[in-house]
Amino acid sequence: MIQSNDNLIMLRAKSILYTAFLTASIFISSCDKNIDEAPQDPNLVKNAIFESMQEWYYWNDQLPTVINTDSYGSNEELLYNLMYLQYDRWSYLTTKEAFEKAFTGQNAGHGFGFGLNSAGELFISFVYEDSPAGQDGWQRGWQILEINGQPISVYETDGGYNFDLGESTPGISNSFTFKLPDGSTTTRTSIKDNYQANSVLHKEVIDQGGEKIGYWVYNSFKATADVSPTKSVEVEETLRYFEEANINELIIDLRYNGGGSVDVAEQIMNALVPAAADGKLMYTNDFNPDKESLNDAYNFERTNNLTLDKLVVITSRGSASSSELLINCLKPYMEVTLVGEQTYGKPVGSFPLSSFNSVLDQNNVELVPITFAIANAAGEAEYYDGFPADILAADDPSINWGNLEDERLSAALSYLLYGNLSPSSRTKTLKSNWQMIDGFTGLQKEFPVY
Repeated sequence: MIQSNDNLIMLRAKSILYTAFLTASIFISSCDKNIDEAPQDPNLVKNAIFESMQEWYYWNDQLPTVINTDSYGSNEELLYNLMYLQYDRWSYLTTKEAFEKAFTGQNAGHGFGFGLNSAGELFISFVYEDSPAGQDGWQRGWQILEINGQPISVYETDGGYNFDLGESTPGISNSFTFKLPDGSTTTRTSIKDNYQANSVLHKEVIDQGGEKIGYWVYNSFKATADVSPTKSVEVEETLRYFEEANINELIIDLRYNGGGSVDVAEQIMNALVPAAADGKLMYTNDFNPDKESLNDAYNFERTNNLTLDKLVVITSRGSASSSELLINCLKPYMEVTLVGEQTYGKPVGSFPLSSFNSVLDQNNVELVPITFAIANAAGEAEYYDGFPADILAADDPSINWGNLEDERLSAALSYLLYGNLSPSSRTKTLKSNWQMIDGFTGLQKEFPVY
């Protein structure tokens, strides 16, 4: 039960809409610690998980009334058997510390992502600049030829690739051989370390056809640590950059953005929405029937001086949760055009429950189940299949950010300038190898970086 207004504030600040993408069925070893090692009485924790699910789970009417905790070998096994799998692919368990660090982008690892082009070749898809990979100068567009001295083909499976890079803890070393865009090769050894992940991968102003078009590659709706109320300072700086540049149009690239903080999503939407929508309904959220007193509505509180009447969003099957929230909430008030692929489909969200259960709290078990659903001002909420792209365009991780040879960026610019696809884009077919997979659990599913 919620005991105080402070708890209500905490619930609001920590609400997340996260789901993650992985590329072309590429499976990488997970990073979470075994949370079943903490409690001395496993059944005590299992009972606490069940009780919390009965109280908070969005689909709690689908739960059994009684369970035998002895029949489950682990907390994870119990949770999986409680999940309403017709819709729920996201509820998970972790530790309190791991959740807090991930929520604010405090990572440990190499700090980059993988992607495949239409020919099945493996590339770096993105790099966090302060990570070991970023500090070593790695770039999107580098082709990966070997990992730990083995050619990529060695790791191929029926479903894609299976790489074991070890736990996401400092000190673990892996070597990679890359083919660079100029045709040369280089072998780099990277040692995993702690780093602060940036969420803005790229930003620039593109001057074309007399228009000043902002281009923003945004990777995750991460909040800045120790900032109250919850927001992203990085987002704040990016919005100021576009405002000072006096842009006419904006392309926001969410192709690898699996979601994040609702508060940060609101921060962005309040900056982008037209002035006419100020004070109007942004969204409603709904809890299970036992918590319907918490159901609420949130209105736009417009900030900044951007004057946009339309928005182009670059999407993929990895665009999920808060990415879809942004799309859905802005649609009633401005033209939102999607370029790329259909989005993932996650109209529900979560917040951690250890603050509401002393047993979970004392045993350092963080339960993050689906707890609420969100609808926009038009009542649109059931988008479990995602939002279809208005303009299909393939992803090519061999091309770096801002390069106009990127089919998705080119198609977005062409639409803004001419209202249609460029002739070159029209001749291409969509052969994307990005797909949502559920081979991971916990934080590794929510924050896909290696």
